[in-house]
Amino acid sequence: MLAGANRITSGSDYKAVVRRGVRVVGPNLVTYLRRNPDGDPARFGFIVAKNVGDAVRRNRVRRRLKAASFELLSAVRPGTDVVIRALPSATHAEWSTLRTELAQALDKYQRNAGSRVKPADTTRESR
Repeated sequence: MLAGANRITSGSDYKAVVRRGVRVVGPNLVTYLRRNPDGDPARFGFIVAKNVGDAVRRNRVRRRLKAASFELLSAVRPGTDVVIRALPSATHAEWSTLRTELAQALDKYQRNAGSRVKPADTTRESR
């Protein structure tokens, strides 16, 4: 399972990632990704709302997402915050499907993040 250092625990951190992060939408998950300005290790947070199902189904989806995140942890750049919101269709999705969807979202973000220049850097250079 994920270590404490690899988990998002504060509500303000969840809000920051969801509001200011990059959103990647899939058939079963909505993944929000954002660089953590502190440069900490990669951290994951999970949102599994009641529309996913009863408590047993929500916990099963959460456990599957945690296991997939643990497997993919080494592929995520340090300092990246990831919040995963499960959609109702995630209840019926296989574990391998959820893992593949999460891996694709992480890969898409990291490919795009590496090619962009931070807006703050360009404004400083132009002054």
